[in-house]
Amino acid sequence: MILVSSCLAGLQVRYNGTHCLNHRISKLIEEGQAIPVCPELLGGFSTPREPAEIIGGNGEDVLDGKAKVVEKSGKDVTELYIKGAYTTLKKAKDVNATVVVLKEYSPSCGSSTIYNGKFLGEKVAGNGVTTALLRRNGLQVISEEQFADNFDEII
Repeated sequence: MILVSSCLAGLQVRYNGTHCLNHRISKLIEEGQAIPVCPELLGGFSTPREPAEIIGGNGEDVLDGKAKVVEKSGKDVTELYIKGAYTTLKKAKDVNATVVVLKEYSPSCGSSTIYNGKFLGEKVAGNGVTTALLRRNGLQVISEEQFADNFDEII
């Protein structure tokens, strides 16, 4: 089974109430080969919500207590991101996920690139909180770009 970010499945769950529909992912869900998940909603957020970025590091650092996830207004929402990550990990284990496709740049889901924590639209190398936790637990996490590039090998 493949676990995928809900926004990539066309669900309007992003912070601003939009989606990032990926037609291949949507088709996999229709065919019963993939299941959508949104770590941020699982953590307790609603849609829409204030944008958030990791300050002081990346997802690994958040899990290690060395960085935090903060909303643009300055509110620390680290615990909700960690809660969403652990709930996503449980879901991945429950469905025996073989690969997890998550939305790049997100403070939850980014798998190689995230925003730099300054709310200026600038990106840096790093991963989100959920990606970090899933990888620590041996799961393969890729972005939608990597999914598109390796579709035939994954399916």
